[in-house]
Amino acid sequence: MRRFALAISVLALSPGCDKSTTTTTPPASDAATAPAADAPKDEAAAPAVDERLAAAEAEAAEKLKRWTPELQATAQTLRESDWKSTGQGLDAILASAHRTPGNAERDPARHPKKTLEFFGLTPAMHVYEVGQGAGWYTEILAPLLAKKGKLYLAGYDSNSEDPKIQSAAKQTELFLSGSANLYDDVELVVQPVPETKMGEPGSMDMVLVFRMMHNVHRFKLWDAWMKAAHTALKPGGVLAVVQHRAADDANPDDSSPKGYMPEPWLIEKIEGYGFKLEAKSDINANPKDTKDYKEGVWELPPVLRAEDANKDKMRAIGESDRSTLKFVKVGG
Repeated sequence: MRRFALAISVLALSPGCDKSTTTTTPPASDAATAPAADAPKDEAAAPAVDERLAAAEAEAAEKLKRWTPELQATAQTLRESDWKSTGQGLDAILASAHRTPGNAERDPARHPKKTLEFFGLTPAMHVYEVGQGAGWYTEILAPLLAKKGKLYLAGYDSNSEDPKIQSAAKQTELFLSGSANLYDDVELVVQPVPETKMGEPGSMDMVLVFRMMHNVHRFKLWDAWMKAAHTALKPGGVLAVVQHRAADDANPDDSSPKGYMPEPWLIEKIEGYGFKLEAKSDINANPKDTKDYKEGVWELPPVLRAEDANKDKMRAIGESDRSTLKFVKVGG
């Protein structure tokens, strides 16, 4: 149980991933940092969790400094807006000052408006975002869905007797509170450890998974994840996936530790869990990505884990080549 509890706080809430740990709890997006192969385990686990919580507290306090009354008023206006279309809402939200400094600079690589419109997102939907990481998409989704829909994230039991689960709950609280009133309408789905839950049965219109499927494979989460997503979605609900794309003939066991997944294999795997691919897009394609980096996808922006001599080369390549896949739930 101790190793499992550690996995909750290290994997479920943070971008870093310990390659040695297996858990049914979804790990967070890898957008901010590379996996920590040398993450502490067992007896060394508690200090690492304490340090992570302290860092989260410091980060939340620092983030709050920019949330002036004027910025909170901006967030309030966005949350109360009755968007007539997804495009109208996204145009206003993407241009808004509430976004974390530097996040808008990634829009040309991530194409948030085109991506979300491709998936069919509307302001009235109930949406579960898996592993929000640093919240790049969360700060876009929350105000879009606040008035007529609802955004859901994973939560943890703050009353648990396990200190690791308590820490996970606190980190989630800090993530939300660090953005003042922006996430006041977000609802948490408390995880029934050791299982995974993405909402009540048939309650979600969409489950969003951004740059996460390599972790599902690495940590053997397929059965837990796909069952949770299929259960939570309404009939015909959408499982929306954006994933770093390996070569079509790549072995997922080899490519997933580098952050990449072969698209044909990924489609077949997901369809085996009661989903059908409705459409795919090259909105987030990048033919300049050679996918052959020693440190994997994390050598590319925004992480730039490349050696100093190669950083300019990586910047010129840009963010990774990505699959953009829209699946629909079939069956009950």
